[in-house]
Amino acid sequence: QVQLVESGGGLVQFGGSLRLSCAASGSIFSIYDMGWYRQAPGKQRELVARITRSGNTNYADSVKGRFTVSRDNAKNTVYLQMNSLKPEDTAVYYCNAVISPLVAAGRTYDYWGQGTQVTVSS
Repeated sequence: QVQLVESGGGLVQFGGSLRLSCAASGSIFSIYDMGWYRQAPGKQRELVARITRSGNTNYADSVKGRFTVSRDNAKNTVYLQMNSLKPEDTAVYYCNAVISPLVAAGRTYDYWGQGTQVTVSS
């Protein structure tokens, strides 16, 4: 079984910073793309940032220049450094990973974390 466990959310003031972490664990054969999505109340879940195994990244326009996604392949962990936070960044942030589990090493599946709340006060 594969799990993604997030940490690092919380309440921060406008202009502040937070760092989210997401660790994948369990019976993993290989991890491919990892990333972060967010969902604000009444809105659809949207991509925030993604990173490939080799380190190529892409970001939502709304976070470019403020957020940085990174990963540690040895620790099966992805990070999201969020700077210059704005109230509109308030949302539940979800970690996502494309993983090939040991029980099905030839296939890949999308896995999601449980979500972590980020609240930015004005």
